[in-house]
Parts: sequence; structure tokens; C-alpha cells
Amino acid sequence: MKILAFDGRMGASGDMILATLLDAGADPDALESVTDALEVEYRIDETVKCGISSTTVDVYLTDRDDGGHDGHKHDHNAEHGHADEHGGSEHSHEHADHAHDHGDGDEHGHDHADGNGHGHSHDAGEDHVHAEGHGPHRSYLEVREIVENMGLEPAIERDALAIFELLGEAEASVHGESLEEIHFHEVGADDAIADIVGAVLLCHDLAPDEIVTTPLATGGGSVSMSHGEYPVPTPAVVEIAQRADWSLRGGPVETELLTPTGAAILGHLADGVASLPSLDLETSGYGAGGYDLDPHPNVLRVLVGDGSGRGALAKDDIAVLETNLDDATPEVLGGLQETLSDAGARDVSILPATMKKSRPGHLVKVICKPEDRERVARALAEETGTLGVRDAGATHRWIASREFETVELEVEGETHEVTVKIASDVDGEVYDVSTEYDDARAVAAETGVAIREVIHRAETAARAALTDRDRQ
Repeated sequence: MKILAFDGRMGASGDMILATLLDAGADPDALESVTDALEVEYRIDETVKCGISSTTVDVYLTDRDDGGHDGHKHDHNAEHGHADEHGGSEHSHEHADHAHDHGDGDEHGHDHADGNGHGHSHDAGEDHVHAEGHGPHRSYLEVREIVENMGLEPAIERDALAIFELLGEAEASVHGESLEEIHFHEVGADDAIADIVGAVLLCHDLAPDEIVTTPLATGGGSVSMSHGEYPVPTPAVVEIAQRADWSLRGGPVETELLTPTGAAILGHLADGVASLPSLDLETSGYGAGGYDLDPHPNVLRVLVGDGSGRGALAKDDIAVLETNLDDATPEVLGGLQETLSDAGARDVSILPATMKKSRPGHLVKVICKPEDRERVARALAEETGTLGVRDAGATHRWIASREFETVELEVEGETHEVTVKIASDVDGEVYDVSTEYDDARAVAAETGVAIREVIHRAETAARAALTDRDRQ
């Protein structure tokens, strides 16, 4: 089983993900689907960060005789080469209403003023404008239309659209708008589309069976936005992280390390792991950001190799918390699943128990990530009034690789979509297919077909699709 594992200790951005995948062996020609559809060029080069030779990628606008969409000639050297108070140049960040002046011209601060960025494998003229902060800003629906018109393979298109949907939902939540109403700013421009679609193309070129990431570092400090000064991680990153499978960690430096585009790409593509998995390594890659963060090498690393143990399940580090209750009301017990999940719990079980003096009670067992144990224990105590929560210590569980597929059911000439969860081992061997109950219930309510029958039809359709896929 081929696993692509990101090491998130220095965060991630769209351009760093591109550079890392290219450094790991992805074919740069795969990016031609983007350059054929958009007036952009990828500039690919090398640099050294704290002694580590790494790849860099920048996106430049092409065919811009007038200097850009605003009808004014842009001087690249003036806008991206001058030093600011932090030694870089003006940094227009990728997400809505968010502008820095501590980077140097792209979303993760690549060094253009030091001579790197020339002699690229996808060369652009020296008068071309760096795409970051330039070009049109679009709505989510406009971006979706652009991606749909690129002529991408179906699986690549689905992944790219899912990433933009995740990014759009995060922005919509932050701004209190609907997904259809949200207008991207920098993340709707050509460079962000090039980053996201390009990352998906390169991932598919490497063709891993599974993509994982260790906890992603956010950095620290604050960033300037049009509405004021906001702490790192920024609101959009926080929203994306709440929807993602992986976890965040602060530091190790006081600057922004995890961007919304980087978070959205990994939020859709990668499952979270507590540490790098056991791999029979085939290759590795390093993608550089522009900041010099000595003694920390400002690079995103990826390891690619075969997972160990044929037919095994994945190892996931967890903590187990438990407490005994003899006076909890049904209302309190009924709300624990939602409340504790909001605090970081991965699973909550409530078991009947016999307490002292033969009193009936309940044993509450909670599974969470080790780093979430204190927050979950506090929530458990506040919700139940328990005087103590036992901590079984950090341990691990064996979990399946999970993917979700949408199947279509036809009932009386009408088509209905149902989500199905597919569980497999680390070698991709499927051992369970199960329908999402809420979807089945909604279809049953709309059609009058019994829930059990909807579940049966959906799982049958999913298994048939898996069989067809294996034959191809």
C-alpha cells in the first residue's frame, strides 16, 4: 500500500505543497491542465533552507501586456523585490481581506529578491507579474465553473471542487454568509486555483493509496486583515481544521505557517495521524517557504513508501477517559455525544453499571486524541457534575482507512443520492460497506421506502461500483 505522509511541523501552504510533491517525483507536465486553462506559468526552482536542499514553486500571470486586470502596468521588481520591515517585500495573503507586510510576494513568503526563481522548468518572461495579489477575485460559483471547464479527469475534478467547497464553507462561516453568496478574494484568483488544482494533479500523478499528515503547525503571533489584527491561526484556518481529520499545534515560531489554501488542500486529501507511519521508503520531498526561520528549516516534508504489515489496520494514538455516574438524568446523558464531540472527543460510550450499594448508574467512556484530553475531561466534568475523570493514559487503537462514496438510487423515476462509508485495511482491501443513516432516513422520508430497504439498495450499489472499479 503506497502511503504519502506529510510532516506538518512547519505548517503548509499551497505553493509549498506543490513544491514538495514535485520534489518527491511528481511529473511537472501534469500541471499543463492548469496552464492550458489559465493564463499562468509555474516557476520551479531550488533553494536551501538550514542546509536542506528544497524545491520552490511560484505562479506568474502570463499574457499580461497591460500589467493586469486593472489596466495598469505592474512593476514586478517594485512590488515584489523591495524590502519591508521584516526583510521581505509586501505580502498579499491568499484569503479574504487578509494582507501581510512581513512576507515577500506569495502566500508563504518565497524569496524572489535573492536571485532564486530564475531558470525554472516552466519558464515565464521576466516581465510577467507574480500572481499573488493580482488577477480577478471571484465568487465560489465562478471558481467552480472554471474548474468544471478545465477538462480534468473526473476524480481530479471532484477533489479540486471539494477543496474549494471546504474553503468556501470556511469563509462563509467566518463572514456569516451562505456558500453561494461568498466571494473569494485572493483565494479566488488565478494563483490559488493554480495551487489547488495543481496540488490535486500532482497527488494523482504520484498515485498514493492513502495520504496522511501529522499535526500541522500554525505558527503564532497575529496577522493584519482589513477588519483588524487577528491571531494565528486565522479564522478561516480554524474553520477548516474543525472540518478536517487532522489536528493543529501552535508554534514553533511567531509567524503564520499554515495558510487557508494549504489547510483546505490537506483538509480534503489527508487523514490525520499522531506521528509518521511505518514506511518502507521509496522517496521523499522538501518544499520550501520563503521565510528564513533559523534554526527551523522552513520546509514542508513528504515521505512516500509502502505501509508495513499486509492486511493491517492503521495505528492511531488516543487517550481513554472514563467516569462513573449515579445521578445523571437522561437529558444530560443524551446530550453528551454532541457536547463532548465539540470538545474534541472521537467517540463516546455510555454503559449501564451497578454502583456501590447496588445503585444503578452509568459508566461513561470517551476516546480522544492525547492532546485533547484536558479539554474533554473538563467538558465531561462540567456537563455531568462528576467529581473525577479517570485517564487511562495514552494508548492506541487500530482503525480502518475510510472513504466516502456517493451512490444514486432511483425510486419511481426520481434519482436520490446516498453517502456510503467504505472501510478497508492498509492494503486497500475493503471489508465493510455501510450507509450513512441520516442520508437513508432522508430518502426514506421523501419516497416512502423503508429505511432498511434504502440502506440495502445503497450498499448493494456501492459494492457493485467497487467491483467494477477493481476490474478496471
